This record gives sequence, C-alpha cells and structure tokens, in this order.
Amino acid sequence: MTSDHFHVFPQFMQYVQRNPAPNNQAFRNPQPQQLLPRTQLPAPADRVGNEVQRAMHSEAIDSSSQDWKAQLKLPPADTRCRTEDVTATKGNEFEDYFLKRELLMGIYEKGFERPSPIQEESIPIALTGSDILARAKNGTGKTAAFCIPALEKIDQDNNVIQVVILVPTRELALQTSQVCKELGKHLKIQVMVTTGGTSLRDDIMRLYQPVHLLVGTPGRIIDLAKKGVCILKHCSMLVMDEADKLLSPEFQPSIEQLIGFLPANRQILMFSATFPVTVKDFKDRYLQKPYVINLMDELTLKGITQYYAFVEERQKVHCLNTLFSKLQINQSIIFCNSVNRVELLAKKITELGYSCFYIHAKMLQDHRNRVFHDFRNGACRNLVCTGMISIFLR
Repeated sequence: MTSDHFHVFPQFMQYVQRNPAPNNQAFRNPQPQQLLPRTQLPAPADRVGNEVQRAMHSEAIDSSSQDWKAQLKLPPADTRCRTEDVTATKGNEFEDYFLKRELLMGIYEKGFERPSPIQEESIPIALTGSDILARAKNGTGKTAAFCIPALEKIDQDNNVIQVVILVPTRELALQTSQVCKELGKHLKIQVMVTTGGTSLRDDIMRLYQPVHLLVGTPGRIIDLAKKGVCILKHCSMLVMDEADKLLSPEFQPSIEQLIGFLPANRQILMFSATFPVTVKDFKDRYLQKPYVINLMDELTLKGITQYYAFVEERQKVHCLNTLFSKLQINQSIIFCNSVNRVELLAKKITELGYSCFYIHAKMLQDHRNRVFHDFRNGACRNLVCTGMISIFLR
C-alpha cells in the first residue's frame, strides 16, 4: 500500500416518487410529491431473505472456525524450560500463513503452539516456491520448518511423488517421516520412508501404491529411481536435512545424480547447523537465487556450557573415572568415533563399577531402540555410542 491519500467524494443520491399518479392525471392535477432517497425505500422481501441467509452463513463460518479448535486433541503442555533459541520470535501464529485447516489441526495436536524463529523465517519463503539455504541449531524446530510447507504444497488428489526429503541416516529418516505423518494426519497424504538396510522388494511394491511424500537416504532413492519404479519427474520440492553431511564425499555423487531425475523447475531447501565449503559450491551450482537464513551466532544451544579437556589417549579412561567420582552425574552420554571403541569403552566403564549401555550402527534396529528406550527411562546412568545417537535426541 502506498502513502497516497484516498479522497471520498459524496455520491449523488437518486430519488424516486413514492406514489406516482396513473396515466396523465399528474399533469392535470399537479400535487406536491414526497421524494425519498432510494436507500430508504422498503427492501424487497427476497432481498431481505438473501441478506438474512448471508448473515446466518457468516455466523456459521465464524462458529465453525471456533469449533474445530475446540475439538482438537491437544497433548499436555510442554513445561520444559525454553531458551531464546526457540522463544525469540516475531510473534507470528501458524494461522498467519493461511495453511490448510487440516494441516493446522495436525500442527496444534503435535503440541506446536507458535512457530519458532527458524519456522517463522522458513515457512513463508518456502510457500512462495523459492530455494532456501537455512542454518539453525539442532533442537530449534528445523524439521517442522520444512515439513509444514512441504505438506501444504502437496496436492493430495494427484497420486505422484511431489516432495522428496533426503537425510543421511536411517534413524533420521524414520523420525522425519513420523513427524510428517503426525503433522499431516488429517490430510490424505501418503508418506513413505525408504533407506538402505531394508527390503528393496518391499519398497518397490510400496511404490506401486500412491506416494506423495518420500523420505529416505540418497543411495536407496537413487537405486529406486534408476530401476524406474521411483518416478520423480513430478517432484517439485527437494529437501536436504543435515545438508553438510549429505554433501560429504559419501553422499554427494548420489545427490547430484538424484537432481538429474527432478524437473528443471524444482525447489530445493537446504537445512543444516554448519555450512562447510562444499555447501557453498553446491548452492552456486544447483540453487536458483536462494533465500539465505542464518540464525547461528554460535553452535551450542543457549543454557549449555561446554568444557574441553586435553588428555593423552592412555589417560582417557582415568579422566572419565575421575569425573564420575568427583561430580554428581545423573546420566551421561559418551561419544566414540568407531564401533570397536564403543564396545571397548563400555566394557571398561562397567569394570570400574558404573552401569553402562552401548549402542552403535551395527546393532539391529530393534535392539538399538530398546537400549535407548531403557536409557531414557533411567534404567542405566551411562550410554556409550557413536554419533548416530544424536538422531534419537532430537
């Protein structure tokens, strides 16, 4: 809207006779006529009826817009302490983005009250169809920041793959697909998850059924695309979560092959906590005038203090033993960079007399889930793991 002033001019009033004389009698016996503005004439009965119906319909819409909120099955309020990473918002509401009511229902029933900073920045831009390069901390709502616009833009009556969400690990794929299903539970959107290490035949059979949104790891999706069973020519949105990991030498060739199966007018959304040089190179080659979002002033969430101890390799177990004996630690998670080191360290911690579980990628999925579930429920104080456990902690 410009700053020009709008001038309202008085309109000419139209007048009619209340009781016009029949034939030419008015000319023979002129009588003073009483004139009324047209707006004061009695309204026809049918027009009055239409206005009443419109008013009743408007009231019904207002009532129904309140009813759907009253019928939501909201989860218990989240009473955990929140830091500025998720509270420093502009004050927007999810309804400000004109999302489908069914999607809004899923958002509120998921427990989301208002959009977090990364969601405020990402959702409206993603809905315009622009490419996005977004950097935000883990734990600030990045997953919903791309799942919500993805679900909103899907045409549920068109049974083709319209959105692909790429993630680096099976655990993150399962978690992301679950978030999509929960947010879109009132929509008729079919979500599929596919990763390596699972039955390829089952995935092929599933793709013969309607799929609107596909979540998976790059290698498995490119395998299915090359076999001609994963048709991506109608896929208008590609999301890359943990983009820094997806552009590592392990995944980048598959990513670039996958983009070749997408239409030229696809939209690419990239989300990550860190953006190495490989991300910039990829952006320059594949993203079209991306909207850049950077909510990172530091990697660590506010409220968390980090300490660094430099010790020799042979002193590490002794250092851990000292920490356990000097500090009151309710629970700890200890990361190692290999499967062998995980099992060896867990054994040594147990020998020192402390309860300890371990978890790594070579364990069966059901076993991993059970161990982590027991750890979260307090069955054990210490958990030794590889980096994949961070997926469970989101």
